[in-house]
Amino acid sequence: ARHILHRPRPITEALACMTLNLLIDTLGWLGAAALLVAYALVSKGRFTGASVPYQVLNVVGSIGLIMNTVYYGAYPSTFVNVVWIAIAAYTLLRVWAARAA
Repeated sequence: ARHILHRPRPITEALACMTLNLLIDTLGWLGAAALLVAYALVSKGRFTGASVPYQVLNVVGSIGLIMNTVYYGAYPSTFVNVVWIAIAAYTLLRVWAARAA
């Protein structure tokens, strides 16, 4: 009797998996790039730590990294990025409240 331990995937299933992996990887790299650009611009004095563009880059970057780290099961990194978003969101709310006052 012939035992099949691993059934081969149909080509469409393999392509869908590759496409999803590429999308998740791209989101992760774009997220990392957004965080690094934000940090570089603050370090150069182009943004302040409380500026809206800086905080938006932090939120967008962390969302990309969260999608990547959840997909790959890297939960400590997911946790760091969730906290990163919470800090950025708090700062944005504070900035917007100060502008409205």
